[in-house]
Amino acid sequence: MRNPAQRRLLVLGLAALMLAATAVQAQTGELRSYADVAAKTMPAVVNISTDKVVENNVRNPFMDDPMFRRFFNMPDDDVHNNRERMEHSLGSGIVISADGYILTNNHVVENATKVHVTFAGEREYEAEVIGTDPPTDVALIKINAENLPFLEISDSDLLRVGDQVMAIGNPFGVGQTVTKGIVSALGRNIGLMDYSDLIQTDASINPGNSGGALVNMKGELVGMNAAILSRSGGSQGIGFAIPTNMAMRVIESLRDGGHVQRAYLGVYPQAVDQSMADYYGMDRPRGVLITQVNDDTPADKAGLRDGDIILSVDEKVIRNPSMLRNVISLSEVGEKVKLAIIRDGKEKDVYVKLEELPETVGRSGPSPTSHDQDESLDGVTVRELTPMLRAQAQLPDDLQGMLVTDVAPTSNAAREGLAAGDVIQEVGRVDVATLGAFKKALAQKTDRPVFLRVYRPAQKRSVFIAVPR
Repeated sequence: MRNPAQRRLLVLGLAALMLAATAVQAQTGELRSYADVAAKTMPAVVNISTDKVVENNVRNPFMDDPMFRRFFNMPDDDVHNNRERMEHSLGSGIVISADGYILTNNHVVENATKVHVTFAGEREYEAEVIGTDPPTDVALIKINAENLPFLEISDSDLLRVGDQVMAIGNPFGVGQTVTKGIVSALGRNIGLMDYSDLIQTDASINPGNSGGALVNMKGELVGMNAAILSRSGGSQGIGFAIPTNMAMRVIESLRDGGHVQRAYLGVYPQAVDQSMADYYGMDRPRGVLITQVNDDTPADKAGLRDGDIILSVDEKVIRNPSMLRNVISLSEVGEKVKLAIIRDGKEKDVYVKLEELPETVGRSGPSPTSHDQDESLDGVTVRELTPMLRAQAQLPDDLQGMLVTDVAPTSNAAREGLAAGDVIQEVGRVDVATLGAFKKALAQKTDRPVFLRVYRPAQKRSVFIAVPR
């Protein structure tokens, strides 16, 4: 056993450690208990209920028969009334300013005739929809109130996988609820929104949590709960939230002008796989490959080319096409951004002045024509593209190249996605209008994968494929 002096030293040491931990918490601003986080944040998370008029699709056809209606003495105006019904839905929202601005999901308030906001245990307000942005599933509503509790906004780019977070919302309409978890992943895209860079979390998110808050351990807003992946309809530990940096950029536009101005480049991007990295002499797959630069777009005006690989935008590393789209779309219209690219095996910087995304973006077409079969590319049979073949396959008049007539299922080309009906336009960045040009291009750089520019009829655009030899 320790003597009294040793025990006294041990007690003093533990006390010092506790004081040091308290000092660190005071410096970092982290709260000491989940209850502290909940108490700080829950008052600024509201319940939202909406009224929506929807068409009643289930209707007896006899109801539309005038004779039937006259026989049963039914008024004519009932024809229209029975085709509509009122639907009620529930969700959550986040107060982001003391004067009543509330952040929520677009799908919570979409097509609503009335939106009601209720604070926990307090009065109900009717809200005005200021603006919505379906491509990001973000909406801004406002209530007529002052001195409201609101959440401080954190920089979501500072989040790390493994950080603790708390989700707050109104699941299944049972009332305000908090759940705790960690950040499971960042930069997720699950295909539910046109623009998504989602935070994945295992904090339980359920129906009704949509529009609720995801907060860090300082009680700051880092994301807005948006979706779950579930086979049962309940939480299975895979929930998603829209990061604050994306949501607040949209909110600023909605508050200022009622709609979102989006910048664009005017390119078709494609993920870089290992075969493409090998072709370009890269140590690993990085960035995104430009498969097509559209005419008269910011990218075209800046001199970007098909086959360039974009590594970063303003020093922000680009990992996939979705990330490129998000970074560009959230940039300011008229801003000049620096793109680090790889072209012809060398890195260089290109400056692009961004423009507003038009409703329809022009597209540039491909290019070169003949007739015999060839099997120079292992497992692939091609023919020169003749006017007759072009007409039969309903291909663009100006499309030139080698028509793929067969691909062996076990070939490298099939594994990389080449299919019958595709048109090979380039081999190693060289146009292949004839069989001779096709064979000559294949004979170059035999120590690398075969780099193909391929027109896909189903998608009506070109992609790049790197086929290992």
